Order: sequence, then structure tokens, then C-alpha cells
Amino acid sequence: MPVMPGAEPFAYDGGTTGVLLCHGFTGSPQSLRPWADYLAEAGLSVRLPRLPGHGTTWQDMAHTRWEDWYAEVDRSFDELRARSDEIFVMGLSMGGCLALRLAELRDAAVSGLVLVNPSLTADTRLFALAPVLKLVVPSLKGIASDIKKENTTEVGYQRVPVKAAATLPGLWRSTQARLGDVTQPVLVYQSTVDHVVGPASLKLLRSALPGEQLEVRECADSYHVATLDNDAQAIFTGSLEFVRTHSRVGRG
Repeated sequence: MPVMPGAEPFAYDGGTTGVLLCHGFTGSPQSLRPWADYLAEAGLSVRLPRLPGHGTTWQDMAHTRWEDWYAEVDRSFDELRARSDEIFVMGLSMGGCLALRLAELRDAAVSGLVLVNPSLTADTRLFALAPVLKLVVPSLKGIASDIKKENTTEVGYQRVPVKAAATLPGLWRSTQARLGDVTQPVLVYQSTVDHVVGPASLKLLRSALPGEQLEVRECADSYHVATLDNDAQAIFTGSLEFVRTHSRVGRG
């Protein structure tokens, strides 16, 4: 299956501190590629996988489910772990949820999390009704390119495959059930205006994690895909500062 231009995965082998980046639902690695490039240029080892069914066609994605997407994140984590002394996991939207799930299951092997507009629950009727809608319609209007910055677009689908969307509640439930197991420091970037993910997801995080563990920074000039928007540079520099602050490498 041909991959959309710009949606290719990215890998860079730098130092012994690794970063795994997870893109969002119906998106592609393109939405995080500038972030990945920034961290690679700083000397970190980086993996930015293309999740199964993404970056090709929405019809292709209709044959995948959340377990497939998590399995690819897990595989990339092991690949990075083979050459890194520590790994930080970062993600956008659903990718933020996958990052949290990885932290729950991998425990101390994950050193910290940076999440951008993470999705942890059904914020729209589309996702709430997807388990029923999949019996009626194959796709609905897409959610890609929620970006405030002019002349900037996300490489993602214009249609949402309902069968794939119907599996998301399973990921949300599994992740919500074990949020209390997340012991790593967590930095969240939250857009003040987001047309894809509502406030319920951050509310869940705040209720599950103590204040000293969770830091939230506001993106006042960006929409959902903040990693391609006006606040992108603040996210990039802040995430690198977060890694350097919490890194164990080089400490006695």
C-alpha cells in the first residue's frame, strides 16, 4: 500500500537518551516530524513510527484497530530500548493516550511523558456513537488539519473510518483504568481552542495524577495539531528542557 508523501516513519540514532513520538488518530508522522527533527538535532535518538492503517487510505485504516496501533508503538519502543539507556515518550492526541498506555505497562522503562492535547475519552458524538455507526456508514467527515496557522496542513485523512473509530473506546477504557499506575513526570501542552479534543481528557489526567507529577502548559495560539501550529517551537524547546531536567544519563 503506497504511503502518502510526508507520512513516512522517521528514525535517528543519536545519543543514549531516546525519544519515542506517537502521532494521532487518522494523522501521520508528518504532524510530528518537525518535533522529531528538532530532538534529533539536539543529539537524542528518535523513533517516530507510522501507525498501521495511517498515512495510506482511510479504507486501509478501516481494517485496523487500537491494538494494532499500540503494537507498533510497543515495537518501536523495544527497538529504541535496545540502543538507549533511557526513553521518554511523547504524543499528540490519541498518540498521547498510547504514550500513557505504554507508561502504564512499561513502568520504570519510561522516564517521562510529554503530551500534546491528549485524547483520553469521547469528547465528540462521533466517537461516542462510533460502535453503532459502524453498522450503518463506512466513514464520516475527517478531523485532520485543525490548525490555526495559515497555509499549514496536516497529512491525514479527510474521512474517518468508523470501524477503526469504534475501537477507540477500548483504548480509552484500558488507559483510564490504570492511570494511577503512571509514576513518571508528565508535561502536557493544552490548546485553549481545540476543535477535536475537549476538556474532559485533561480533567481525567488531573484527577488521576498529583499536582507535583503533572505540569500543564497552555498553547494560546494553536488549535488541536499544536505541533504544526503557532506554539510548536515552545513545545519543541519545552520538551527538550523536560528531557534534560529528568534525564538520568550522566548523573552519578
